[in-house]
Amino acid sequence: MHGCGQGTRGPAAAASADDARFLAALEDCSLPPDQFDHAAHVRAGYLYLRQAPFPQATASMCAAITRYAGALGQPGRYHETVTVAFMALINEQVRHDDAADSWERFRARHPQLLRRDALLAYYPRAVLDSAAARRCFMLPPPAG
Repeated sequence: MHGCGQGTRGPAAAASADDARFLAALEDCSLPPDQFDHAAHVRAGYLYLRQAPFPQATASMCAAITRYAGALGQPGRYHETVTVAFMALINEQVRHDDAADSWERFRARHPQLLRRDALLAYYPRAVLDSAAARRCFMLPPPAG
């Protein structure tokens, strides 16, 4: 089993040429907005997590989305809590699923991550809708 902080896993971690083009287009803000839906957010998170450990991958994801939203003239669309929390959910699956060695396989094996409302299992809607959660990562409220 791989440690939680482990980054790439050798040759299987190499992104396909299509994955590399996708991330490059996100990072240089040339990705058409209609191609950056929720599934594309999860794909980007998956690809970053295949390249680097969680802290670095999350920093890359946050920076890319912030830059992209700014380039679209919509800097307020970036949501820190949603981004970091989804990265944690994706990371958990990436680190424990050696068979999900490509985006297509990962997507097929973890359809729950493709649900935009997946975080509602952890957060009340009011927290996710708050301006504070948009600006700064918030932990889920304690259970009970």
